[in-house]
Amino acid sequence: QQLLSGETQAYDYDLIVIGGGSGGLACSKEAALLGKKVMVLDFVVPTPKGTSWGSLTVRPPGILAPAVKHNWETMKTAVNNYIGSLNWGYRVSLRDKKVEYVNAYAEFVEPHKIKATNKRGKETFYTAARFVLATGERPRYLGIPGDKEYCITSDDLFSLPYCPGKTLVIGASYVALECGGFLAGLGLDVTVMVRSILLRGFDQDMANRAGEHMETHGVKFIRKFVPIKIEELEAGSPGRLKVTAKSTETDEIIEGEYNTVLIAVGRNACTDKIGLDKAGVRVNPKNGKIPVNDEEQTNVPHIYAIGDILEGKWELTPVAIQAGKLLARRLYGGSAVKCDYINVPTTVFTPLEYGACGLSEEKATELYGQENIEVYHSLFWPLEFTVPNRDNNRCYAKIICNKLDNDRVIGFHYLGPNAGEVTQGFGAAMKCGATKEQLDTTIGIHPTCAEVFTTLDVTKRSGGDITQSGC
Repeated sequence: QQLLSGETQAYDYDLIVIGGGSGGLACSKEAALLGKKVMVLDFVVPTPKGTSWGSLTVRPPGILAPAVKHNWETMKTAVNNYIGSLNWGYRVSLRDKKVEYVNAYAEFVEPHKIKATNKRGKETFYTAARFVLATGERPRYLGIPGDKEYCITSDDLFSLPYCPGKTLVIGASYVALECGGFLAGLGLDVTVMVRSILLRGFDQDMANRAGEHMETHGVKFIRKFVPIKIEELEAGSPGRLKVTAKSTETDEIIEGEYNTVLIAVGRNACTDKIGLDKAGVRVNPKNGKIPVNDEEQTNVPHIYAIGDILEGKWELTPVAIQAGKLLARRLYGGSAVKCDYINVPTTVFTPLEYGACGLSEEKATELYGQENIEVYHSLFWPLEFTVPNRDNNRCYAKIICNKLDNDRVIGFHYLGPNAGEVTQGFGAAMKCGATKEQLDTTIGIHPTCAEVFTTLDVTKRSGGDITQSGC
């Protein structure tokens, strides 16, 4: 096989995957199923708070304050037991597929050779014909006094041995809004500090509507401020922290006291300490992201990258899994199918959930011009909200159509209950090239939220009334 492929040197493995997150595991198992000798190297560096349970990110559901009493310790135990069972299942699955798993920190020493250091400091060297980088990202800190000493991140939240109490969430990412919404749903006092805009990269109309709903339901927002110092006023479980913040527009300084400060200002790619310079892999020095071609290949032909570390791609678990599987099939199974990074259905689990697929309104306008797109939209009132008379006409549906291509749907946006369930099906329709006419001729299921997309008839351009009345 090596002679046929032009490889004259014998390597220890056909493929070494660096990183044991969802994408790396998917790629390794697929390659092993295709008959290749595969190793996975995975090592999770603990957070400053000592959390080291793994790279799995638990995305809390957006919930409103329940009438029942919540027990933090019970929840924490249940979450960590579930994560433990998942990790055990991954290990069993790797073993069944004959993937060698090594819990060690990997770094390149040569283009085809890596050094693996385990937790005891023992070093072992391995070679491979190909490598896949799937190291993922870890939460970014602020670089201000007290951030690592006193603050937590989403990696720590579900390992906290106590209820966080009055919480300040710093950031406007989907992690920030999901965590803030989740904690508010437990009845906690939650404030979100936002530097500029909500959900950068998402449709801003939808992002602002999701934020407004959170604000209506008790989450406080401090806008256009950034923290400059975190101080401990009192140790405890939880203790008390003082946060000093500065306006991004003026010289105004504010202070606030909280029990917990959760930082969610984005994540850093884990690429700076794995010896990529020794392998010759090009990295964006500003953010640590790795540029790749449309087949996830880096500038070094035998080294590939998938998942959150890719430059300009979605940072989503299902995207990494899909990319990993398809990469292995192209490398070893004769496939030519590439990962679609455009029509990616996703959901932000804010209290009122936001599902999206395709282009934001801003991106569609940029690509096609305002005159060449048509936006159809409507407010709606889910049946389950009507009896308690809750959130009347606060849910919102929007599609963006390309007028130059038979009104093909190029953007799908939904704000309402069960957004993931609704968006998944329409994501498949968009992969099939759904048009506005096809949605119009589809019979809706009544009474559901999703049926609103079969009856959209008001365009944004018209300025017509979009409130919904009755069934």
